[in-house]
Amino acid sequence: MAESSDWELGIEGNFPLHKAIVAVMPSGTKVVSSDSCGVSAWTKTAKVSVILPDRTPKRYFLKCGTGRGARPLTEGEYHSASAINAAVPGFAPNAVGWGEYHNGESKVYFYLGDYHDMDLKAAPEPASFTTRVAELHSNGKSPTGMFGFPMPTVCGIFERTVTREKKWADCFANQLRDVIKYDNETNGPWPEFDAACKQLLNKVIPRLLGALQSDGHEIEPALIHGDLWEQNIGIDMETGETIVFDPGSTYAHNEMEFGTWRCSWAYYFNSPIYMRMYQRHIEPSEPAEEWDDRNRLYSLHPYLNDSAGHPGSVSRSIAYNDMLFLCEKYAPLETLEKYNPQKDISITGAYTQHATQSMKDEYLNS
Repeated sequence: MAESSDWELGIEGNFPLHKAIVAVMPSGTKVVSSDSCGVSAWTKTAKVSVILPDRTPKRYFLKCGTGRGARPLTEGEYHSASAINAAVPGFAPNAVGWGEYHNGESKVYFYLGDYHDMDLKAAPEPASFTTRVAELHSNGKSPTGMFGFPMPTVCGIFERTVTREKKWADCFANQLRDVIKYDNETNGPWPEFDAACKQLLNKVIPRLLGALQSDGHEIEPALIHGDLWEQNIGIDMETGETIVFDPGSTYAHNEMEFGTWRCSWAYYFNSPIYMRMYQRHIEPSEPAEEWDDRNRLYSLHPYLNDSAGHPGSVSRSIAYNDMLFLCEKYAPLETLEKYNPQKDISITGAYTQHATQSMKDEYLNS
């Protein structure tokens, strides 16, 4: 059991604050209050008000988690936010620290960052927002020149593979292979799906992503946010600037950032204006004519991550149909089922319209 001396006493609020959290703040900081704040599917979050040693009032955002993925989530967010701000100062809340403590039988991991009053309902202005995303991808250079990240990061509760690779096709295949395994653990075996996954990993990815680094083509690893969708952005109420949060970064092909913008839950970023504005700064990689196919491939990662985190989600069947499309185009195999354009939401828009309204209602009412 944690001793009472382990906790910050005499402060206001309903969120107990362990002294390990205070220890990552500037020495001499006085805590005033700690209150539950915000909604998170996988963690408990709070707003902590303090007086800094120079008597300046300040607020921090605190995130605490236990169990699977808690350490890579908190440690990974700290290093991701730090890397983002090094590339584009102020684009993410300043990362203050991360650490761990015991609460009874549980080991708790925490992340502490600056708190921002944000409007979470407004759409970001396309030109200024995509300019900063492009700056992130241009300025965020891999220190090793390789794809991957120095430590695990998390999307949802899924821990991203971090093996360092010189070839992007290998790096992405590692990440997709792991999220396929995660999805199968949640939703059980599906032989037809498994066959499509095997063909995609063994044949399609080497062809489609291998083309980015062959025949005179080259790409450099770029720092990406890693989970850039509508519920991970806000408009700073003081500056009016768009802030990104909850990053699960990696050094990747910059176009991987936009896989989520194709997904059924996108309701701002599925507008073509955002990609059009971004591509004014960074054009599609060569072969440019395969951009949409790469985007379809990159969307498989968030779809399967969503499926793994939400058993029975339609995301799995959407991803499966997209796999069949890519296999038929780049590595046909007669034993696979046929791609069905009537189930392709990029063509029909049917599920997108339904999911968009549902997700938007949930987002705007949160």
